[in-house]
Amino acid sequence: MKKVLVLCLATIVALCSFAQKGQEEFEKGMSFYQEENYTEAVSWFKKAAAQGLADAQYKLGVCYDNGYGVSKDYKQAVYWYEKAAEQGLADAQCNLGVCYAYGKGVSQDYKQAVYWYEKAAEQGHAWAQNKLGVYYANGYGVSKDYKQAVYWYEKAAAQGDAAAQNNLGFCYYNGNGVSQDYKQAVYWFEKGAEQGDAWAQCNLGGCYANGNGVSQDIKKAKYWYEKAAEQGNTHARYMLED
Repeated sequence: MKKVLVLCLATIVALCSFAQKGQEEFEKGMSFYQEENYTEAVSWFKKAAAQGLADAQYKLGVCYDNGYGVSKDYKQAVYWYEKAAEQGLADAQCNLGVCYAYGKGVSQDYKQAVYWYEKAAEQGHAWAQNKLGVYYANGYGVSKDYKQAVYWYEKAAAQGDAAAQNNLGFCYYNGNGVSQDYKQAVYWFEKGAEQGDAWAQCNLGGCYANGNGVSQDIKKAKYWYEKAAEQGNTHARYMLED
């Protein structure tokens, strides 16, 4: 029995030491990454990733995805995102969803995209929550369901995601998954617009132009259209020319 206990303790100590080494290697990689010395960063990420560190696997995926310190390779990006995603890392799950959504390194598969977005969304990942809302609103990989779209938009919007705030405002404006409510639409458009979301700015401009949810105010409409147009929003530019 004593021999078994000693062996177990030795194994635990070895595993802790192994994990600590991987963490140290990852931290070295992050130092180089932040300095934009991506070649050195990749070298350290590879060492840590090989030891099973999820954060390192994810960052190695990011490097392959973007060509940081390595030749761009979407298949390698997917490989490492998958490793980290299977360990429950939300950022990796989200990025793996993006790969499936756009067919980067894998065949395009909206159902798989939804699967991984949902994994990340359930962990509170705001960007994934918004994307999941978009997929429910449009029926990508799932049956179209505006109530589910609103559910996920609300989750992301409450965390301050500007795109989700705009999307939630759009649902209230059109009565998609909720009762139509122009005041609530304005509330959420304003939240997104103040954070610089071009579509939220454009939509808020439309509310002021038409007096929906607010008193009609052409000056404010122009202000928000201009804000959106400065970011390249073509609809806002059209409204300014109209």
